[in-house]
Amino acid sequence: MTTAVVGAPGSPRRYLHSLWLLSARDLKVRYSTSALGYLWSVLDPLVMSLIYWFVFTQVFNRGDIGGSPYIVFLIVGLLPWVWFNTSVSDFTKAFRKDAKLVRSTAIPRSIWVNRIVLSKGTEFLFSIPVLLLFAIFARPQVQWNPMILLFPLGMILQTILLVGLGLLVAPLCALWGDLERTTRLILRALFYASPIIYGISDLPAPFDQLALFNPLSGILVLYRSGMFPEQWNPLAVVIATVMSLAFLGLGILVFRRLEPAVLKEL
Repeated sequence: MTTAVVGAPGSPRRYLHSLWLLSARDLKVRYSTSALGYLWSVLDPLVMSLIYWFVFTQVFNRGDIGGSPYIVFLIVGLLPWVWFNTSVSDFTKAFRKDAKLVRSTAIPRSIWVNRIVLSKGTEFLFSIPVLLLFAIFARPQVQWNPMILLFPLGMILQTILLVGLGLLVAPLCALWGDLERTTRLILRALFYASPIIYGISDLPAPFDQLALFNPLSGILVLYRSGMFPEQWNPLAVVIATVMSLAFLGLGILVFRRLEPAVLKEL
């Protein structure tokens, strides 16, 4: 999983080594203090999937929403969302949580953003076997096809998007504390504004076109197309790629300009 290095003094090898140590520390703390450990990586999206499956297929009898089987459609959308949501939430306190280390460390401060992306991305990888199990048990309804090779591309694109957003959100929230609550509200709205519990094609006009400008739409297309080929939308993927790279470029620029002010604030 690639990460952006902003103004890195010293060798990239030192940066990557420090990045891995910090990410491993996050994972160790998360799992060592929990009796359920690994199960927490999948329990939340699984419970959410079961709730939405019950509401839409059993209560409202909407078998036409998303893809079939709907439970697999939900899981393959909710797992990346959990990675996105938990990462952005942690970005809001990335610097204040370890303020002393941020001030005293000699490594680039961008590492405090990238370690969140890496640790949460590792948890996402841990959850993939659960998705595979549901997809295997759902055969032959799941339409496996060569586009499953696009799944890793979805991970790469989501990593780029998250790094860009992290470089934007982390310094802004360090300088203006009210943005942390604002970010939580935006994430809540973004969940329903993203094709997670539905597909882009399920939206009426003009909302189906507006959804294309949400970078998560194209990323979810990459994740889903290998099992739900009818979800393939090349325009959504192109727009998601352009927007993710644009967020990365903007994030690097903003981070470089705000980093001195953030260090003074801490």
